Amino acid sequence: MMSVKKIVLLGVFLGVAGCAAPSVYAQNCTASKQAAIECFVGNAVTTKITEPRYGMTLPQFKAYGVAVSEILQSNHTYLVLIGISSAIADAMPPKNLNGSTNQSAQDLAVSQIVDAVIAGGFAPLPSNVTAQQLQWFTLDLVNAMNDNGGMMQMLTPGVGLRIVDSYVVTGTSGGTVNWPLVDASLTSAIQSFISSGLMKIPAGHTPAQVETFVSSVAQAIYAYKVSTNRAAL
Repeated sequence: MMSVKKIVLLGVFLGVAGCAAPSVYAQNCTASKQAAIECFVGNAVTTKITEPRYGMTLPQFKAYGVAVSEILQSNHTYLVLIGISSAIADAMPPKNLNGSTNQSAQDLAVSQIVDAVIAGGFAPLPSNVTAQQLQWFTLDLVNAMNDNGGMMQMLTPGVGLRIVDSYVVTGTSGGTVNWPLVDASLTSAIQSFISSGLMKIPAGHTPAQVETFVSSVAQAIYAYKVSTNRAAL
C-alpha cells in the first residue's frame, strides 16, 4: 500500500504536471495537460515511485493519473472523498474482530459508500472521471490513512458511521436485521437532526436523498460487520 507521503507526493506532482511539463520530456509529453500527466505516470512506474494497482494495466493507470489530477482540482468532490476516507479508516479498519487482516471487507465498504455518494449526487464526477476511478482514488486515500499511528482513534472521524451503526444494532434481533425498522428509525433521526439544526442539507439536495444515502451506508456497514465478524463498529 502507498504511504501518506507517497499519496501526497503523487498528488502534488500530478497537479504540477497539469501546469507545465519539464523540458526534458519528449515532445509528445508537452502536447497537452493529459499527455504531460500520462508521461509523468509512465516515468513514475518505470522509476518505481509508484505502480499500477487494483488490476490496472499501464494505460489504465495513466488514465487514472489524469483522473486524479481532475479530482484534486474539483475541491468539492475531493473534500467529500477525504471525509469519507477518514471515517472509513477510523470506523471500518481492514481487520477482522480477532485482529487478522481483511482488506476485502474494507475495500467493499469503500466501493459501496462511494457508489452511494455518487448516486445521491453528493460527489459529482469531475470532467472525464469515471465512477471506477473515483472508487480507486478513495481506496488509495483510505489505504494511506489506515496507517495513522492511532491518530484516527483520537480524532474519531468515523463517529457518524458509528451513529448509523447504532441503529443497525438496535434493529437486529437473533442475528437478523429488521431493515424496515432500521430505515424508519434512521429517517426519523435524520428528520429530527434537520429540524433541530444539527444537520444541514447540502444546497440542491433534499432530505429524501440524504435518507436514501444513509440507508445505503447502513447496508454497507452491515456487510462489513458480517465479513469481519463484528457485532458493532
